[in-house]
Amino acid sequence: MNKRINFILTFIILIGYQKSLAQADKPPYVSAVPKFTYAKTLPEQEQQLKTNPLLLRFIESRKKMASDKFRPIYHFISPESTMNDPNGLCFWQGNWHLFYQAYPPEDSRQHWGHAISKDLIHWRDLPYAIYPSPERAVFSGSTLVEDNRVIAMYHGTAVGNMVALSSDPLLLNWEKVTGKAVIPAKSTTGSSLPYSVFDPSIWKKDNMYYALSAGRTSTGPGGRPIRADYLFRSKDLAHWDYLHEFVQDDRFTLIGDDGACPYFWPIGDRYIMNFFSHMSGGQYLLGDYDKQKDKFIATSAGKYNQGAVSPSGVHAPSAAPDGKGGVVVIFNMNPGRPTEGWNQIMTLPRRLTLLSKEELGQEPAGDITSLRYNNQHIGTRILPANKEIVLENIKGNALEISTEIDPKNAQLIELNVLRSPNKEEYTRIIFFKEKGFNKGLEYRSGSGTAAMPADLVRLFTGEPPAPRTPTVPASLITIESSYSSTLPDAKIRAPETAPVFLSPGETINLRVFIDKSVVEVFVNGKQCVAMRVYPGRDDSTGFSIRAQGQEAELKSLDAWQMKNIYE
Repeated sequence: MNKRINFILTFIILIGYQKSLAQADKPPYVSAVPKFTYAKTLPEQEQQLKTNPLLLRFIESRKKMASDKFRPIYHFISPESTMNDPNGLCFWQGNWHLFYQAYPPEDSRQHWGHAISKDLIHWRDLPYAIYPSPERAVFSGSTLVEDNRVIAMYHGTAVGNMVALSSDPLLLNWEKVTGKAVIPAKSTTGSSLPYSVFDPSIWKKDNMYYALSAGRTSTGPGGRPIRADYLFRSKDLAHWDYLHEFVQDDRFTLIGDDGACPYFWPIGDRYIMNFFSHMSGGQYLLGDYDKQKDKFIATSAGKYNQGAVSPSGVHAPSAAPDGKGGVVVIFNMNPGRPTEGWNQIMTLPRRLTLLSKEELGQEPAGDITSLRYNNQHIGTRILPANKEIVLENIKGNALEISTEIDPKNAQLIELNVLRSPNKEEYTRIIFFKEKGFNKGLEYRSGSGTAAMPADLVRLFTGEPPAPRTPTVPASLITIESSYSSTLPDAKIRAPETAPVFLSPGETINLRVFIDKSVVEVFVNGKQCVAMRVYPGRDDSTGFSIRAQGQEAELKSLDAWQMKNIYE
């Protein structure tokens, strides 16, 4: 009898749940997820959170999924269900706030999930922050921190770009400006818009708010689509005027790119615009801000993805100023294999700085050293040519490895991580010395010539050769996953290869972060490549190093096991 009653009750609850979901997916799109109002002081908020039903279920959900062998332990992951883009990264009243597209189990439309951290490494779950209605789903956007409040600007599907405000200590309560889209997705007159309405970014200049709206325009060669980000201006956050396309002189992005998830901010004495292309992945433009014309003049660019975003690639960026002239950016990473009950992870936060006018530096951000334990150190030794050296005391699938190598005349340096003893599975990290592009050839006009290389002009005119400044081609850093997994459902990603410019004689400094199913590699504070991998064997935890062609010198190597940030 009790079983029958339980079955009937479960059936009734299921019918009610399905009914609420069906109603939630119609205007005004009210969420089926429990929503709470929080106090305005920190002590009161902390007291409320102790018994908050959402946080209690997050704790149980994390415990349930902790045994998954591919679930990282020191990269941020949603506490329940899957997730997508990071959003609205900001620093407010002593905490870093990370928002992200979350998919609650009782209403799988995107809400903004929420976590906080003192050090960008140890994350603490908070309840869902921004819920749908009047929008169908809460898509990507950014935040602007003012003295007394935080402004979130994001895309609300089916309605347009939205603005929400919060000013409480933990940013738990959000109020939507006007209660509707401040930049509607459709014209009120039915005419076509001269811009698209998508992932917005917001900043302030001369007591006016400015916002970008992402998209692309069919003004490329032959009418093909190219990246576009449209500029708006407002006095009050509620009423916005369209100005024009924002970026000038973009010769860097590809035909077919779009400008999703833009983030525009000063970096050093210049400006950066991070964005995401659904075709070719995360990238950035460097340049100068013409504040009179409200135009961004792009002078340099680079990529965070070196291939397609899926499978296993870096996805959308979210960024915030670090308070020291740099920018902190975090990405999510796409899966390369199905995982039960969860999907996608966040990368480690990266600190972006200017190394020179046109060169961006990338290094890990946050207190990573607090995760280290059980250090293994290896001192100086020669790496003989063409011989793989297995370092038996370096093992694990949640590691940081930091090494300095003098490549000398070796063609390449190869690290194998997540390596099984007989090499059935391994992931290759390869440094190709000076195998990338060089600086190109300088041309100038000469007497009787249209355009010739400078030395050819001197040859024809009898001038002596000009003294040469040695130019070093770019080196390349690669992660290669062809043999990372023997599992039949693990997808292989094409090699992820990025350029890195080193000075003559500069040694290689690699920081490698391994966390169950993710590998991230930072090179000399100048470049980073990252990839998801899925070694199926329990013994795929080894490490080896190799110099190819000629010998190299290992200056030092340190490896640490890494703590679980959820314990």
